[in-house]
Amino acid sequence: METKNIIIGYSGHSFVVLDVLSSLGVNCCAYFDLEEKTQNPFFLKYLGKDNDDEQLKKLSNTNAYLGIGNNEIRSKGYTSFRKFGVNFPSAAHSHSFVSSHSKINNGVIVMAGVVINAFVEIGVGTICNSGSIVEHECKIGNFVHLAPGSVLNGQVEVGDYSFVGANSVVKQGVKIGKNVIIGAGSVVLKDVLDNSIVFGNPAKIRV
Repeated sequence: METKNIIIGYSGHSFVVLDVLSSLGVNCCAYFDLEEKTQNPFFLKYLGKDNDDEQLKKLSNTNAYLGIGNNEIRSKGYTSFRKFGVNFPSAAHSHSFVSSHSKINNGVIVMAGVVINAFVEIGVGTICNSGSIVEHECKIGNFVHLAPGSVLNGQVEVGDYSFVGANSVVKQGVKIGKNVIIGAGSVVLKDVLDNSIVFGNPAKIRV
């Protein structure tokens, strides 16, 4: 039986994910979302709400890709679909670099221009957005979002559900906790505790 490829969520972020898949020769045929979209630039079939168990039961032999930018919502979508045996392959754009010595878990999306160097570990459902750089020996948790142009220098750790803003830079060896938000353009020189919001150069805790 032929494997079907679908995307969960169908708006701005998903369009970039679909471009990643296109670069790999993977064609999605359909999407799930809370409503059918009036804008359908990839001409995908609407399968229903992503919390509709009756629809999810029909997804045997299906690969799903997460087209959701928000970390928490992306996590919920992953959990809902995994209960029904849906597969979540990782996908790295053909114009990205991922070291063969690094470990990329299920549901990770790597956009164009990304560099992931040696001995990096990236958790489930994480987004490495356009042009982000993850240097050697970094450890990235589950459902993290590295925004466009962000740079993690060597041996950085990022906890689950954290967001690293566009064009921000994290110094080598810094540990970022869970549920952290780092503002765009920040320079992070010190460890960041769980549930913090930091921004600035140098970055300071704001909440």
